[in-house]
Amino acid sequence: MTTAEIDLEGLRATVDGAVITPADPDYDTARQVWNGDIDRRPAVIVRPASAAGVAAAVLAARAHGLDVTVRGGGHNYAGHAVADDAMMIDLRAFDSVTVDPAAKRAHVGGGATWAQADAAMSAHGLGVTGGFISSTGVGGLTLGGGMGWLTMRCGLTCDSLVAAEVVTADGRVVVASPRENAELLWGLRGGGGNFGIVTTLTFALHDVPSLAQLALLCWTPDRAAAGLTAGRELIMSLPAGYGGVIMAVSAPPAPFVPAHYQGQPGFVVAVAGFGDPVELEAIVKPLRDAAPAPAWELVTPLPYTALQQMFDESAPRGLLAYEKSLYVEDLSDAVLDTLISTFPQRRSPLTLVPIFALRGRYSEIHEDTTAFSGSRNPCWAINISGMTTDPAEFIEERQWTRDFWDALRPHANSDAGYVNFLVDDDPGRIRESYGEKYSRLTALKAEWDPDNIFHHNANIPPA
Repeated sequence: MTTAEIDLEGLRATVDGAVITPADPDYDTARQVWNGDIDRRPAVIVRPASAAGVAAAVLAARAHGLDVTVRGGGHNYAGHAVADDAMMIDLRAFDSVTVDPAAKRAHVGGGATWAQADAAMSAHGLGVTGGFISSTGVGGLTLGGGMGWLTMRCGLTCDSLVAAEVVTADGRVVVASPRENAELLWGLRGGGGNFGIVTTLTFALHDVPSLAQLALLCWTPDRAAAGLTAGRELIMSLPAGYGGVIMAVSAPPAPFVPAHYQGQPGFVVAVAGFGDPVELEAIVKPLRDAAPAPAWELVTPLPYTALQQMFDESAPRGLLAYEKSLYVEDLSDAVLDTLISTFPQRRSPLTLVPIFALRGRYSEIHEDTTAFSGSRNPCWAINISGMTTDPAEFIEERQWTRDFWDALRPHANSDAGYVNFLVDDDPGRIRESYGEKYSRLTALKAEWDPDNIFHHNANIPPA
């Protein structure tokens, strides 16, 4: 359907917010998402101001036969937030974050970013697992699972989701909680945006001191094997409360990086915690003792909010980006050899490969507690993120990402992947990712969205 065929006057009368069309001067800005490779033109963009307004937009889209997409932070690599000739329901007006420190609860709007949520929670010494890039939307990250610095301390983001306000496919506004629509809450905790539009998320918060301790040590490719081997062992045995990640990155142009290493490929072992800095020094001593020594390092206290934002400059809005992911049970020598030999072949200095350690609190939560698309056994999630500002280079970087993923696949647990990292439309891989939970999710989809209105996501079709 074209914009001209939409009853815009009626839409503006029923939706309590902005209605933006291609004729409006802010249309091109409004349709943009984080990934610069996504260039789609919705028929209309609606920015409701209330859950009732979201419901009115959903009903209007159905009445006009329009596809529906939902924009929270707009950070999804696949660009699910926007589609050609569709109605984009933009939740950016839903960006409030209210913290109740006595109850250790936070009520977060479906359009809020992690920068907003982290700032509000950290002011009270509280927090919940958030993403590595602070401009990421809270809603999208949570609904797919949610990994970050606090995964080993607090579990996934979705593990802390205790209630949600949801606009359904038939235009109702309902609450999902342990007492009300409990099965829907289960599905929202990892099942993605398949079951409705989440306008408010309620989290149970954890004690997270506002000051963190960070140790980040980097080796060059020719000297990385010993450091990564030591880092693998260290991260999988960290004390409770600490988090760790391994990354393949290009060294940033930062004061703590010697000039001759800046822009060069390297392999980082990072550990973050909230204890005594002397304790952190003792924890990372095996890394320093690993021969050869790191090429450069950063060991420093910093505000938790700064820790959450430290990689923001590596992922500015407008990058051309593509990603692939998989789980490995063990970060074996063969996996590390593939990482060390392959990463230096990337063309773009913006490309990176974060490897998330999934253990601690993550593994203490029973498989069936949430709909999350991964095993709760201790493992690693590898994300290959090809990013560049050069359109010509992007074609090669995307292929390099696919080839790297193919090289790692023999070491993977299965064809399962973390749904927040699934870019390609691959129904079989989505089914594989959810495993035995898939049939339960398709039944839930049939109950809440039998016509599959919400399908611009890692889609689960109704049973």
